[in-house]
Amino acid sequence: MKRIYCNKCGHEIKFINGIAHEDYVFVSKEWGYFSQKDGKTQEFVLCEGCVEKLEREFAIPAVWKDTTEML
Repeated sequence: MKRIYCNKCGHEIKFINGIAHEDYVFVSKEWGYFSQKDGKTQEFVLCEGCVEKLEREFAIPAVWKDTTEML
């Protein structure tokens, strides 16, 4: 199985039997016209801790919504 690491801090995301045992964010952005990255796709992973650090730097807070967990 491929290992997944946080691109910001290098933390390895833990998996057991193919199931993630800690949460992370995967971002995939296809850059388009009027960007300096036109025609490129950029992908990265952030662990929960790095997302929290990044969010503290936001000028405008993120929107939070309650989610019903599906079992």
